[in-house]
Amino acid sequence: MAKISHRKRLKNWNSNSPQPKPGKLRIVGGKYRGSQIEYIGDPRTRPMKDNIREALFNLVGGWIPDKAIIDLFAGTGAVGIEAVSRGASRAVLIERHFPSAKVIKQNIKSIDAEMPAVVESMDTFFWGRQFLSPETKRPAEPWVVFCCAPYDFYVDRQGEILALISGLKEHAPDNSILVVESDSRFEPKLLPNPENWVVRDYRPARVAVLKKGGNDLATNS
Repeated sequence: MAKISHRKRLKNWNSNSPQPKPGKLRIVGGKYRGSQIEYIGDPRTRPMKDNIREALFNLVGGWIPDKAIIDLFAGTGAVGIEAVSRGASRAVLIERHFPSAKVIKQNIKSIDAEMPAVVESMDTFFWGRQFLSPETKRPAEPWVVFCCAPYDFYVDRQGEILALISGLKEHAPDNSILVVESDSRFEPKLLPNPENWVVRDYRPARVAVLKKGGNDLATNS
C-alpha cells in the first residue's frame, strides 16, 4: 500500500475533520492560574485539552519546581507556560510553525514579561540534534521534558521520535522527568527502559512518564 505523505494527510484532515477554531486556553494551576492564552486555531497545532493537562500536572506537578523545562513540540505553549506557573526554574519551548511561535511569545509577554521562558522557532528534531551535540551547554539542574508531538509522528516518524527521547534521557541529569504524550497507536514498550515508565490513559491521549534515576512517580499519582 502506498504511503500517504504528511502534507497530503494534513490536506485530508483539513477537508474531512472538524476545523479548529481560534480561542483561548487557560492555565489551570500555579501562580498564573486562571490566565488565558490565545490559540490561533491552526490545524498544525494540537492543543492539549484542559482536563488532560490538569491530569498530567496532577501526575508530575510535584516534580516541576526548580527544574528546567523542555517543551519539544510546544504548539500553543500551554504546557511549557503551565510548568513555569508551577515553579519551574526556566523553560525553552520549541515550535517550528512560525505564526504559532510568534503567538506563544505574545502570550508569555502578556502574562508576565519577566517569565523565564524562551521560544525557539525551529524544527524540533533539528533543535534536538543541536542540543545534544557535545558543544552545547545544557542546563545543570534536572529537566522536565515534554514530548507532546503530533500523534501521526509516533507512526510516520517513529524512529526520529524514539532517537530524540533516548538522547534526552541519556544526557538528562538524575531526577529529570520525561513525559511522552501520544495516542493509542503508540506502544510505550518501545520507549527506552520501558519497565520504568508510568503509563496513564486520558482518552484520546496516552501519557508515559519516566523519572531518571529511579521511578517513584507511581506513589505521587
